[in-house]
Amino acid sequence: MDDDTQRELAAVAAALMVDEGLEVRRAVQRALAQLRLPPRTPTPGPALLDAAVREHLAIFHADTQPAELRALRETALAWMERLADFQPHVGGAVWHGTATRRSDIHLQLFTDDPKAVEIALINAGVSYDTQSARGLHGRTAEVLTLAVRCDGLGETVGLHLWVNDTNALRGARLPDALGRVPRGSAAELRALLARADTDAEKDAT
Repeated sequence: MDDDTQRELAAVAAALMVDEGLEVRRAVQRALAQLRLPPRTPTPGPALLDAAVREHLAIFHADTQPAELRALRETALAWMERLADFQPHVGGAVWHGTATRRSDIHLQLFTDDPKAVEIALINAGVSYDTQSARGLHGRTAEVLTLAVRCDGLGETVGLHLWVNDTNALRGARLPDALGRVPRGSAAELRALLARADTDAEKDAT
């Protein structure tokens, strides 16, 4: 596949990821269908997709995305503090700075007792749905999905709690395909929010 087709596929997938909140795999599949490309068409690499997402945000969401990202990060941090016993780490678009109001929050939790998270939610009167999915290191993980209030957006958002055994934390912060730390702790997310405040103050002066 030529470079132009790769870039077009990445651009369409990026729009679906940003505007509809689709995960990468689904977005690429939809993009292939929209462009009427064969299902076996080679897909864009992580660097090209990330660049396309950031370009789409800059062109179509520059006025709204920063505030939406902050609202989601604040909600993620509140739940990380609430679930501090499970060593929560935030990943995905919320961590990497590309989230919009269409994005869900993904937290990786770590515990030696896989039922402990569910018990904590039940004791707090929090409703959730459960499913299994391929998680860290290719292992099957239980995913608890909640609809939670995001005050900054004035609406509910999806929160996915990925429950891992404690040993999975060892490789959870290895660099991803772009050389980035793929997820961060509550302290690191707090630092990102503080840095955004500092940058905003500089821009205002």
